Amino acid sequence: MTIDLDAMSLRELRDLRNKLDRAISTFEDRRKREALAAAESAVREFGFNLADLTVAKQGRGKVAPKYANPEDPSLTWTGRGRKPRWVQEALDSGKKLEELEI
Repeated sequence: MTIDLDAMSLRELRDLRNKLDRAISTFEDRRKREALAAAESAVREFGFNLADLTVAKQGRGKVAPKYANPEDPSLTWTGRGRKPRWVQEALDSGKKLEELEI
């Protein structure tokens, strides 16, 4: 089956894209369910259940922000990772990091 995309209207193209997105999503969901069923079956052969062998990831807790933008206090930074643009701009303008502390 060939589809002549050039002959389709914008509405038809968008409808086709939506149908493709749904088809891909349901395909991926189906494959995940199949993989989970296969994993559970394999684990049962050894006398366990999947929960016995999977460890929930221990995510890092949220870190409270240490710095806030004096011009817009809703912009905050924890001090970890790359400096936000507003922090770098404040430092470039001569401010010290301590001046931005909350």
